[in-house]
Amino acid sequence: MKRYSFLSLSRHALANHRGWGRAWRKAEPKPAYDVVIVGAGGHGLATAYYLAREHRVASVAVLEKGWLGGGNTGRNTTIVRSNYLRPESIALYELSRSLYETLSGELNFNVMFSPRGVLTLCLTEHELHVMRRHAHAASAAGVTAFMIGRDDIARKEPLLNMGAGARYPVLGALYQPRGGTARHDAVAWGYARAADALGVDIIQNCTVTGIRQADGRITGVETSRGEIAAGAVAVAAAGSTSEVMRMAGLDMPLQSVSLQALVSEPLKPMLDHVIMAGAVHGYISQSDRGELVIGGGADGYVNYSQRGSFAAIERTVAALVELIPAISRIRMMRHWGGVVDMTADRSPIIGPTPVEGLYVNCGWGTGGFKAIPGSGLVFADTIVEGRPHPLAAPFGLDRFLSGAVIDEHAAAAVAH
Repeated sequence: MKRYSFLSLSRHALANHRGWGRAWRKAEPKPAYDVVIVGAGGHGLATAYYLAREHRVASVAVLEKGWLGGGNTGRNTTIVRSNYLRPESIALYELSRSLYETLSGELNFNVMFSPRGVLTLCLTEHELHVMRRHAHAASAAGVTAFMIGRDDIARKEPLLNMGAGARYPVLGALYQPRGGTARHDAVAWGYARAADALGVDIIQNCTVTGIRQADGRITGVETSRGEIAAGAVAVAAAGSTSEVMRMAGLDMPLQSVSLQALVSEPLKPMLDHVIMAGAVHGYISQSDRGELVIGGGADGYVNYSQRGSFAAIERTVAALVELIPAISRIRMMRHWGGVVDMTADRSPIIGPTPVEGLYVNCGWGTGGFKAIPGSGLVFADTIVEGRPHPLAAPFGLDRFLSGAVIDEHAAAAVAH
């Protein structure tokens, strides 16, 4: 058998990268488009892809002030689940989770979806009661998520502190077997490449500075690279949504806060599931590279920081060390923050606005990554049809006037 040295293998690998084409074109803005999407994160790119694939709308531009996927899509902890409480939420998130199952094949790009299962730990009697409600709600909606006891939890995750004297006693867990994780960058790249192949222009380093209107209808946008006419403008800018919508004269019922996360040095496989613990605002999973991906609750004050703080690290890690003592000596490698947009009921806003031709997809708070495929599918349909998709209809902006809120504080209490 022929043997190769490390240097020869390296030369061979580098040589094979010559002549590779771009995953997507470096598009220049055109004077006009049928639809302009503000924000080249997961939601914006998925919307562009489904506009082109499902509705044959190829005249689409996705504008990004920075680089593709550089906002919350590249700054989250990649958890995918649908074990919510309200039927409206379950339907939307389960659509998204089911789309993740086949997304790699559809996009011809490995998004590394791993349905390893999500364990939502119950550390108090109150949590046990609440999660039982979630399990019944999931069952009623046809979603597989159910309660498991201490013995099953110990078998699934033997490193959890299940001792009688534990500071945070594990009383049970809500278990969703087909929940899991996906690779955040790959989701953005996969949608970008597929949308580009269908004719969508993805324009980076293009900041929207104004939204143009005439007679109460959208006519286009002003950008750092010139004016662009548009039949419709769709805003999917996450934590920057309030600022963008203010350009159209609309104040959004949102607060922007920082959500922080960190990863450890690579380790041998030690955690088989995503572990969430709402009572202590902590959650943890292990990436395909062996890193422990750790997150906690969102900051308790309005801010736009993407740097994070030592206080958040201490608060989150202290609780997780009590739950999993084996991680106490592990070294952390990276720490960051993302800016999330929070609604009062912790549910998203998807649909038309009072300005004709202006649509918004926002308010995903701490859980936007899990919703990317379903969000893009229903938002694209909403834009084309000019009315909310049936799954998006309950999440309209007008619910804050009618009082028909979709309260998901319990399901979204842990940032994820």
